[in-house]
Amino acid sequence: MLLDVKWAVRWLTMCAEAMAENRVWLIELDRPIGDSDHGENMDRGFQAVLEKLAETPPETPGAALKLTAMTLMSKVGGAAGPLYGTAFLRAATAFGDALEVDPAGLATALVAARDGIVARGKAESGDKTMVDAWTPAAEAAQAAAADATGNVLAVLVAAAEAAEAGAVATDPLVARKGRASYLGERSAGHRDPGAASSALILRAAVGAAA
Repeated sequence: MLLDVKWAVRWLTMCAEAMAENRVWLIELDRPIGDSDHGENMDRGFQAVLEKLAETPPETPGAALKLTAMTLMSKVGGAAGPLYGTAFLRAATAFGDALEVDPAGLATALVAARDGIVARGKAESGDKTMVDAWTPAAEAAQAAAADATGNVLAVLVAAAEAAEAGAVATDPLVARKGRASYLGERSAGHRDPGAASSALILRAAVGAAA
């Protein structure tokens, strides 16, 4: 099985559904350590993505992700818009004009997305940001793609599971980047909202391929 534009559109549709379903949860995660708006911003951003996909149906996975990147950058407030926009744009660039994506291409795109977030946010693992979900996800995707039995679904599952574990692992961390860093030690004990929404996005990618 390879990933085509139908998968990409299903993925983005499932992202929108996940953000709508988890809007309140993401707001509650953001309240103690952020601006309380992460859930609202992500929900609004992905609803706008759905509108754009309907207006201009993409012909390739890369085109779908590029449209998503441009939309999130313009519609999502705070740091999340530029960070997610950069992630989707880097992944779109990695996909290029290919009509189908294989395991190696998928892993390359996820690494590119992580690298984009790191470059844009100047954060690293352990800073209590979405990087704590994306770095293990990218590394797990690379390992799964390198396995001789690896297929695209296996790569997606590995990435999603690693992202979910990475998000949970932000709970005890003291934030070193972003608004949460202003709280110092008081930021410990709270899950990073960006890591949580990243895990939702990568889990949606699995659902779209299953």
